[in-house]
Order: sequence, then structure tokens, then C-alpha cells
Amino acid sequence: MVLKAITRSFFRDKVASISLFVMLALLLVAVFAEVFAPYGIDEQNYLNALKSPSPEHLMGTDQLGRDVLTKLIYGTRTTFIAGGMALIIPILVGVPVGVIVGYIGGALDDLVMRVLDGILAFPGILLALAVTGVLGVSLTNTMIAISIMMLPIFARLARGQTKQVVERDYIYAARLAGANAWWIMLRHVLPNISSPIIVQSSFSFSIAVLVESALSFLGLGAQSPEMSWGTLLREAYLALYMNPWMIVFPSLAITLVILASNNIGDRLRVALDPRVRSSV
Repeated sequence: MVLKAITRSFFRDKVASISLFVMLALLLVAVFAEVFAPYGIDEQNYLNALKSPSPEHLMGTDQLGRDVLTKLIYGTRTTFIAGGMALIIPILVGVPVGVIVGYIGGALDDLVMRVLDGILAFPGILLALAVTGVLGVSLTNTMIAISIMMLPIFARLARGQTKQVVERDYIYAARLAGANAWWIMLRHVLPNISSPIIVQSSFSFSIAVLVESALSFLGLGAQSPEMSWGTLLREAYLALYMNPWMIVFPSLAITLVILASNNIGDRLRVALDPRVRSSV
């Protein structure tokens, strides 16, 4: 029923449909990068270094004569993995923590919320920079840094939604029937707070992609031979005056993913929230 509502909602909105198609197409490119890439990732030709777009190299070449389109395709895989993996810890850890403290309340709720408020007090990108600086420079540590940045968002969202759900009549009925707290949280609370979690995941994915690209641009994310859109931006910046085309395509790719992910999130919010859906 939920899937049917989501499908109907997406088909009604052309922008959301296009955004979904873009994300699925990019995901397909990320999975089958070797198939779509016109050249090898390490294929160099110094005679073609820093060339503008041409029929042979649709997005031009870099300082070593490597095809920019090929690097962008392989970077799609790294960027999507980083964005997706960075949401696993917030969802698997933050959501259960939010549900538990929201259901139990009391001193535990106050303690956990103060810790989360302390994390949220730091600007997101600054916190990610600090965590990366402590753990070291690597793509894995970048994903951990983004996860720590995202965790309070999901925990607070789950906690707030749980606070609303526990006041519903079916929760009181489950308690009167003798169900224990863990069963109620798993069977009645989690399914009823899943919609805002799904919507937040879509928005957070775009943030994760942006932060990963920013850290990689600063040299704190993906390292050679790993390729991400952020590393492409860094390389393009170093050769900006010799071949400005290099910076255009990864910038457009990042912008496209962020816009598409946010549009999908907006449409999911409409599809999964009956109050919003009835007013549209």
C-alpha cells in the first residue's frame, strides 16, 4: 500500500520522476562503471594532456592525459558508496537510540539528548574535519566522520516521532494486553515512524555526498588510486587556468545528485505523510 502511494505520487510529479530516473541511472553507472567507462582508469597519454572536450574525449583529459569522463564514471561509484555507507551508522544506531530514549524518557532521555546537543553544537563540516583529522586521512574515516555528523539528526528525529507515537491509543492497548516494551517498540513504534526516517535518509544522502566531496577536495577524503568527484575537483582546481573544462563536469555531477536527491525527498514526504498529501 505504501509502495503504491509512493509510485502514484512520483508519476504525478514530472520533476520527481526525472530526479528518480537520474538517481537510478547514476546508480547503474556506479555499479557497472567498467562497462560504461570508454577508457581504462589508469590509461595515460601525455600527448593528450589537458585537452578540451572532443569526440575522442567527451569531457576532455587531465594533466596525465587520462579521460575525464572515465574518471567521473569511476568517481560515481566511490561517491555513491561513501554517501550510502555514511548513512548506515546513523540509521542502525541513531534510530534505535532515539526510539529507546523516546519511549523510556526520564533521566536517560535527558542525558542522551544533552550528548546529542553537544555534537550538534559543532558545525557539521567542522566536526567532520575534526574527526578526519583525529582518525587519519582515508575514505573510510571520511564515512565515519559523516556518520558521526548525521547520527544526532536521526536520533533526535526518531526520538521526537516516538514521543508522539507512544501517546496513541494502540500503544496503551498493547500495554494493557501485556506486551513488553521491546515488543511494542519493535512491532508498533518503528513501523509508524519509518516514513520520516525514509524521507530524512534522502535529504541526508545529498548532504553526505556534499561533505564527502568537500573533504576529498581538501585532500582529507578519497586518496589515490581511489577516485571520487571531490578528488576530481581538487585536480581540476590545480589545472584551472590550463583546462577550465575539468572543473565543470564534476561540479555539475555533484549539483545534479544533490538536486535530484532533495527532489526525491520532497516527493517522498508528500507521498508518505497523509496530512501533506491531502493538502497537495
